[in-house]
Amino acid sequence: MSSQPTDSARATALSSSAKGPRRLLLPLAALGIVYGDIGTSPIYALRECFVGKHAVALTHDNILGVLSLVVWALVLVVSINYIVFILRADNRGEGGVLALADLALRATKGSRLKPLVAVLGMVGAALLYADGILTPSISVLGAVEGLELSFPGCASYVVPITIAILIGLFSFQRRGTASVGSVFGPVMTLWFLVLALLGIIHIVDAPQVMMAMDPSNAVRFFIANGWHGFFIVGTVFLVVTGVEALFADLGHFGRRPIRQAWFAIVLPALLLNYFGQGAMLLENPVADNLFYRLAPDWARLPLVILASCAAVVASQALISGTFSLTMQAMQSGYCPRLTVKFTSAESIGQIYLPVVNAALMVACILVVIGFGSSSRLASAYGIAITLTMVITSCLYLIVARQVWRWHWLACVGVGAMLLIADASFLGANVIKIADGGWVPLLVTGMLVFLMSTWNQGRQVLAASMAQATMPLDAFIADVRSKKPLRVRGTAIFMSSNPSSTPGALLHNLKHNQVLHQHVVILTVQNERIPNVPEHERMRIEEFGDGFHRVIARFGFHDKPDIPALLRGAPSLGLEPMTTSYFLGRETIVPAIQSRMPPWRRGWFTWMSRNSLSAVAFFNLPPNRVVELGRQVEI
Repeated sequence: MSSQPTDSARATALSSSAKGPRRLLLPLAALGIVYGDIGTSPIYALRECFVGKHAVALTHDNILGVLSLVVWALVLVVSINYIVFILRADNRGEGGVLALADLALRATKGSRLKPLVAVLGMVGAALLYADGILTPSISVLGAVEGLELSFPGCASYVVPITIAILIGLFSFQRRGTASVGSVFGPVMTLWFLVLALLGIIHIVDAPQVMMAMDPSNAVRFFIANGWHGFFIVGTVFLVVTGVEALFADLGHFGRRPIRQAWFAIVLPALLLNYFGQGAMLLENPVADNLFYRLAPDWARLPLVILASCAAVVASQALISGTFSLTMQAMQSGYCPRLTVKFTSAESIGQIYLPVVNAALMVACILVVIGFGSSSRLASAYGIAITLTMVITSCLYLIVARQVWRWHWLACVGVGAMLLIADASFLGANVIKIADGGWVPLLVTGMLVFLMSTWNQGRQVLAASMAQATMPLDAFIADVRSKKPLRVRGTAIFMSSNPSSTPGALLHNLKHNQVLHQHVVILTVQNERIPNVPEHERMRIEEFGDGFHRVIARFGFHDKPDIPALLRGAPSLGLEPMTTSYFLGRETIVPAIQSRMPPWRRGWFTWMSRNSLSAVAFFNLPPNRVVELGRQVEI
């Protein structure tokens, strides 16, 4: 267990190389991006334990028992499982379930575990999309519901106001988050300070609430409530929702700032606020609008405004994370090419995907209308995140065993600690499937189907195309012997297989009977790492007779700009006005004997037709591109 992760260069360098004021500001920035989701949980988490279908009675022992569960959920799941262990597993500085799955896939290449790892990666990614739908919905809806306390007659306006805020939030995405990113940290810092202050005010009135730190209260709670007490664990889980953002945003800040922000600000503020809510329940056992009743009458409307701002920050972090996840999925071969707009010249991570943004907005609006309240939505919220946590823990253990070479006893010990907590939360949330938990499962199932269909279809398509090509060295030898007519300029032919002759090259020679003076065979390889260093991004081979082969490598966080890359290769001697890009455009037709069933092949064909063209994706100059089509049977 002594082995340490080896691929932490970028994130670790970011946090360790920052000095002076910049180093101090990193934890502040982490507050805004990393902890927005978990920071808004006090709005609804404790309330749901005592209100609704699976609530427990508001007795003295139940209040202390539930609070004890809250305390130890934050300590065991977040502070130990994620802060201490999960944050150690990075893919060259990047976190997140898909980055972790890619790391595990490299380690299990040729192993029987590889198919399992691929499935876990797809399911985990799909669950994060479901989280990207539910988090903005419940965060904004829960914040706006605070208006009911100040304006009792406005209940019917909560959903319309929530929808208006969501529309404004998603409409803003095209501008990028760089302009507002600087205020995320200060807003969340103020939010956590207010959480702590509201909690302290009420703890002073009922200091006996601090007895909840004793875990024996949780044990007595389970004994007194039996299976009902176990089911409450599924509601207590709401206090740790957003924990997956700790890992997903690892590449933005590094381990140290995330850990510093958690232990110095977030954990104390959350504990104080939950204790304050518990103290108020001991004094006045009424759980409705529990969070907003912490504030005096004059401060409730400002608190609603601040809570709404915090909810927007939490939502923004999940939306941006969904964009990054989609970029990873495209580069890893699980998603067709989509339009990606880079909204910042300084940060490659500031991206905007119009199709994904529109889909998220529509889904969030439908969820808000369908559920109508944060209490009903809370039932759907837990199942997606608990499954994500279980998958993350499983992938972590595979990496620990296969990459870090932990002893199997260490894997069993750490695995038991990780999976017991995760499995308990998952089991307690299973009963909520009928109450709305089926929504994220349905979304996850649909996305897994689409991702697996695209991945399988690309493999089948590549195998079919390989049968109709000839080896590149044989083609060059044939050109040398037959000496076809050569014309001035450079032709760049893109090929998925660097060893084969591109179909567009064969078609061009067959139909036009000419070759360009300089021919470049370009293959773009998507590496299962976040970023490829500049000096490793391109490899050039010269075959003579004007033929070159270029291998371009991009990580799943790199922007694939082919013209910019080739400009950095003087040996190719490219002149923009005499260089043409030749692309193959395949039309998929059914094969007599296909490896894909017709219903799955139909979906793959539809996704292929709607995929972004290589011209836009690789930033090729449109007026220098020639497309040659052919039919491919799959």
